[in-house]
Amino acid sequence: MFETKGAVMKELMLGNKAFARGLYEAGCTFASSYPGTPSTEITEEAAKYEEIYCEWAPNEKVAMEAAFGASLAGKRAFCGMKHVGLNVAADPLFTMSYTGVRGGLVVGVADDPGMHSSQNEQDTRHHAIASKIPVLEPSDSQETLEFVKIAFDISERFDTPVIVKMCTRISHSQSVVDTSEREERETIPYVKDPAKYVMVPANAKIRHPFVEERTKKLAEWGNTSGINRVEKAADPECKRGFITGSTSYQYIKEVFGDSVFVLKLGMPYPFPDELIKEFAKDLDDITVVEEMDPIVEDHCKALGINVHGKDLLPMVGEYSQNLIAKVLAGQEVDEESKCDIETPVRPPIMCPGCPHRGIFYTLKRNKCIVIGDIGCYTLAAAEPLASMDMTLCMGASVSATHGFLKALGEDAPKNVVGVIGDSTFIHSGMTGLAEIAYNQSNATIVILDNSTTGMTGQQENPTTGYNIKGDPAGKIDLEALVKAMGIRRVRVVDPLDLKACNAVVKEELAADEPSVIITRRPCVLLKSVKKLPALRVNPDKCTGCGACMKIGCPALAMKDGKVVVDETLCVGSGCNLCTQMCGFGAVEYPGEE
Repeated sequence: MFETKGAVMKELMLGNKAFARGLYEAGCTFASSYPGTPSTEITEEAAKYEEIYCEWAPNEKVAMEAAFGASLAGKRAFCGMKHVGLNVAADPLFTMSYTGVRGGLVVGVADDPGMHSSQNEQDTRHHAIASKIPVLEPSDSQETLEFVKIAFDISERFDTPVIVKMCTRISHSQSVVDTSEREERETIPYVKDPAKYVMVPANAKIRHPFVEERTKKLAEWGNTSGINRVEKAADPECKRGFITGSTSYQYIKEVFGDSVFVLKLGMPYPFPDELIKEFAKDLDDITVVEEMDPIVEDHCKALGINVHGKDLLPMVGEYSQNLIAKVLAGQEVDEESKCDIETPVRPPIMCPGCPHRGIFYTLKRNKCIVIGDIGCYTLAAAEPLASMDMTLCMGASVSATHGFLKALGEDAPKNVVGVIGDSTFIHSGMTGLAEIAYNQSNATIVILDNSTTGMTGQQENPTTGYNIKGDPAGKIDLEALVKAMGIRRVRVVDPLDLKACNAVVKEELAADEPSVIITRRPCVLLKSVKKLPALRVNPDKCTGCGACMKIGCPALAMKDGKVVVDETLCVGSGCNLCTQMCGFGAVEYPGEE
């Protein structure tokens, strides 16, 4: 099952890169995704293969529907996202379970235990169970490559989409991978089959029993195929065993080696009941080790098997080798190396020269209630800007601003602003703006146009004019779009021009109708943005008042009662916020006396 045919080389790969390699070797020809940490690199790496058409979609729902269309055309297809993105794509996913596929369809989803870059810690296995779609869970880069290829085979054999569930540690850790040649796949001829693909109730009722029968067949396959496997203890008399998978499997093996029995679940759903029962029958002490929710643990208990799990291990956060060693092996663990030097706290903060800094300072200055969204700009919630009151999910800022104002009616304050990034607006903010235009709340929405999808690493989006490969592409005109949606008041302003920002914010908050402010300046990290010589502070003019420190620029610091500029961080006159903040002319350009 796990044989590598025609191996050509070994390579150290990130899990996400190995995933892309798996797509290539499996003969995948179509990939549509929305960037989301920790999944983004899968599609970025896949785009390096000429044989795979790759694109960034406006959102995850569109990506999944596009991938389904490619599958319907008879091609192997992929769509990728992070765990919260699967919420957005859940609508097509659940019905795709009924329709099945034509060409193999793999859905890559990366969970984020520990919430390194996410607003929640949800477990994708819940979606798999609810939609009755199989989920594979690799434990390193080699398995990731293999499991992607297996997933396509499962998809076509069992007529189902397949989820390959990654997590932050697997996505962003490296291990050695054996690569193989690409296996080209013939296009499966298109045949009209409305009874299978047109999910009106009459057809869906016929397809549902197929889904239930498919789940049974997949469970039987999981019992015997090798995707789930038992690793025996060196001592056959051992009575202790672990049921685990993903990165937790690595921790168990690192701590216990072959001193215990291990049931490694490569396909945790559909549950391999017979294999689980067989594994458990001669063991006295079984612990289920799984990050996040006790899904396998609860199922084992439902089978009548007495197991430990969340009674010993935490429900939240990432697991580690140290945690397993301490809790399950009773070992004394040096939690982490101690440093004699106490390092300062370094909270996440906007980059030096970030164009978002100016508008958020302006909103704070005007004591605005700021309904926020998902993006780099969420960092504005932290001090010293401290100018964001809510962040929920992609696009929620626009809809929530409308609801906030409508609920209060004439008693609503006049300082409520919704803030959303350009990519996020295209993702799911447009429908919220349609809500505002249609139902007429007196909302002011700020679209932060920084010419990229910044939070996930500067990916292109429909407003940038370039595709995933950097080639020219269709470009959405934000001003024209907003006006076409029924918003008459549309203002464009440079977010680093504090005077202009303040004037525009005041005017639009005072307007008695919906309005949109577009703040437009490219992300400072884009290669096209030139870094200019650093500014300097004249110590003879600086009073140490700290006014410039209110913008929270990491290039500024107080030393001996005076402000100093870190030349390695300052982007120079490309920003100029500190020069606008200083009332004493202490911030100077290079060469000024």
